[in-house]
Formats: sequence, C-alpha cells, structure tokens
Amino acid sequence: MPELKITGWPENERPRERLIKYGAGRLSDAQLLAIILRTGCGDKGVLDLSIELLEAFKSLRNIDAASSVELSSIKGLGMAKIAQIKAAFELGKRLMGEASDCDPIFSSSHSIHAHFSPRFKNLKKELFIAVLLDAKNRFLREHRVSEGTLTGSLIHPREAFREAIRESAASVIFVHNHPSGDPAPSRDDIAVTGRLKSAGEIIGIQVLDHIIIGDGRYVSLREQGTL
Repeated sequence: MPELKITGWPENERPRERLIKYGAGRLSDAQLLAIILRTGCGDKGVLDLSIELLEAFKSLRNIDAASSVELSSIKGLGMAKIAQIKAAFELGKRLMGEASDCDPIFSSSHSIHAHFSPRFKNLKKELFIAVLLDAKNRFLREHRVSEGTLTGSLIHPREAFREAIRESAASVIFVHNHPSGDPAPSRDDIAVTGRLKSAGEIIGIQVLDHIIIGDGRYVSLREQGTL
C-alpha cells in the first residue's frame, strides 16, 4: 500500500497549509512533527505516526534525547525520518543558542548559563568548552576542548589553553555539562579546575570561572570558592 502523504489530506486540514495560514503556534506537537516526517508508513498516516511517536516517548524532550536505535523502535521511522527529527531538534537548539551570539556579554555566571544551557540540553556526553575573553572581558570566541563519555572528560591544560594562547586571550571561562542533570562538582571537577587555574597563572591567562551546567541548574566554582 502506498505511503499516506499530507498532500492527500483535505487542503484546510493539511498541517503545512494551516501553518502558513495561521502560524506555527496554532499547530499541535503532532501536527508539527507530521510536517517534519512528511509521510506515514503502510496503512499508518503521518499524523498517526506522529501521535504514536509522542505517546511512546511522552514528550518532545524525550524524543530529542532518544537515540537513533530507540527511535527506530517505532514502526515507520527509518533512518531518513530519524535524521529529519534529529536535524529539526538540533536547529531549534542552535536557534536558542544564537539569542546573544551577535554580542554576547558574560557579566555573571547566570549570563553564561543562559547562553550555553541550550547547547547542552539533553546531551548524553560531557562537553567541555573554553570561552576566550580579551583584556576587557569581551567575548573573542569559544573552543571545544573535549567531548567525553557519560562518566567524564579527560582535560589536559595544553588543549584547554591552546586556542586561548593562539588568540592572545587575556582570560578564559570554562564551561561543561553533567549529563546526569546534577551540576554539583565532583572531585575530578575540582581537581581539574585547580590544574587549569595553576596552568593559567603560569602562562598568564586568568581562569575567571568554571561553570558546570545541569538540568535547569548550574554551579559556579568561583562562587563556591574553588577559584
């Protein structure tokens, strides 16, 4: 049986046409997913497929966090549709992260968390980033230092400061996430921060802070007195 496509629906019921006419905010989660997926499978319409996906994973957040293998457990979701879903969620995250990219101002730990938390949302691995600043604490660029495993990242001062030295940065702020959602620093986090602070003092680049981002929460090691 041919796939059931959105183009086969009555025109006034097609999600794409409704989105253009009324705006995306008027569409349900299932209708928006139907636009991304485009077609159903066998005798399963694309809206039915979208509803089944939402019911199986309970929320958009869980769909975003699901692996490709987990998503493929839904009949009708092949690699092409899974790629479409992953791409759509990633674009949303990048859009959120661009909110202050034109002129990011990191005047507090809160502003750092607000800027970077969308990037880390639902990541299952630790990502360690160095934020490079000039002598007036203005943003220069960011550098991905390490992408670790579920249990931690291996951070070497050489990699942590490599781009900061190249850019002649005056200071750095380190940011990384805890996939568990709990931002409380581990002993390794504290030890790494101490090594990075010492290395920065030797090469003349100040470590202003180390921010650990969890699920809607964060910890500033400077504010905790570690730096």
